[in-house]
Amino acid sequence: MAEERKLRMGMVGGGPGAFIGPVHRIAAEIDGKIELVAGAFSQSAERSREAGRVFRIDPARAYSSYEQMIAAERKRSDGIDFVAIVTPNHLHLPIALAALEADIPVMSDKPATATYEEALKLEAAVKKAGLPYGLTHTYAGYQMVREARATCAAGKLGKIRKVAVEYFQGWLSRPIESAGHKQA
Repeated sequence: MAEERKLRMGMVGGGPGAFIGPVHRIAAEIDGKIELVAGAFSQSAERSREAGRVFRIDPARAYSSYEQMIAAERKRSDGIDFVAIVTPNHLHLPIALAALEADIPVMSDKPATATYEEALKLEAAVKKAGLPYGLTHTYAGYQMVREARATCAAGKLGKIRKVAVEYFQGWLSRPIESAGHKQA
């Protein structure tokens, strides 16, 4: 029986010093069905190449920009099967639109967009492209989140009227400007 081909993932963002990008890369590859093969990992070409080296990517596939990656990968016979967007939030929409216009499916970190108007623009682009678009909610896969959902769904807590959740990250307890983080 022939081995099933791994899906080839391209990633935008997630390079040196990124917070959530490495989490998405590891999660995507954990079951052996997806392989990171290309990326534009940083706005700095040098940092993107370095990330490609660390991730063991062909140096020719560590791109300087998402535009360059999309243009090059769509021409390859072994081009990416989808792009994972793990950039700062304000870049999610333009990258998704560019990928969809190039006939490349999209998996985006949340949020999909910053405004309702942008969401409508994305919705129209997804419909026009007729391609898969996914939005990750990384923590939905955690066992405790699944257990909480099952407990609620089974009625073990009675009628749920309100859910309040806190997600503490110690590095956010300082002003982000002094912590060296561009986005939180």
